[in-house]
Amino acid sequence: ARELSLKEIQDIKKNIPDSELECFVHGAMCMSYSGRCLLSNYMTGRDANRGDCAQACRWKYRLVEEKRPGEYFPIEEDEKGTFIFNSKDLCMIEHLDKLIEAGIDSLKIEGRVKSQYYVATVVRSYRIAIDKYYNNEFDEQTAKRLLEEIKKVSYRDFTTGFFEKKPDENDQLYESSSYIRKYDFVGLLLDYDEESKIATFEQRNRVFEGDEVEIFGPEDGFITTKIEKMYDEKMNEIEVANKAQQIFKIKIDQKLQPNSMMRKKSDN
Repeated sequence: ARELSLKEIQDIKKNIPDSELECFVHGAMCMSYSGRCLLSNYMTGRDANRGDCAQACRWKYRLVEEKRPGEYFPIEEDEKGTFIFNSKDLCMIEHLDKLIEAGIDSLKIEGRVKSQYYVATVVRSYRIAIDKYYNNEFDEQTAKRLLEEIKKVSYRDFTTGFFEKKPDENDQLYESSSYIRKYDFVGLLLDYDEESKIATFEQRNRVFEGDEVEIFGPEDGFITTKIEKMYDEKMNEIEVANKAQQIFKIKIDQKLQPNSMMRKKSDN
């Protein structure tokens, strides 16, 4: 259960050493206890435990007294109301070493109803962190670098949940339920020709000639490059790829891994 602390997890592993433990380590935190989210079911008929959560805990709420219908009182001194049930997202990438040393066998990461870009970026970061740990290379600098990678997908502010302490007011978001978005996923690599150095991408968001982009695959690190020239699938020069799933090509000297992804800083 995500309400357990690291100390409690260690105690379970110590007393039942043959057990295999899975813990939720990254993603949206529900304000209800471990899978008992009934707000979404009750208010919208959408089952939160079947991947169809309406995120009702992140809506704006005000207080109504039973004998004063129609009179709405802010729960805080704020004319906009408050997001009283709105938890920060869980992120344990900076504490990966503690998770492993507590005896956790499997790390559970939110991926249901998430984009391929989100899943690839977050899972890749934790995979790199795990490999670094077992190679004795996981340190504070590595953890912070991988956290910055995770922040290149849409995210909310982060918390460590129950792992280190009981969550308090500092683990909630009161002003907004929206995501922070600093980067856009703009292309998925379909092919790389080693002879011509031409990379063929399928567009995911609009990308322009002259844009500075980052390209990453499953391995650690990424390539930063400026798109000097861009071509359509017939090698006609174009200035922008702005049609859904449009095929576009660029020349890049570094060999790219299959299914590499291209991102750029968001215009928002």
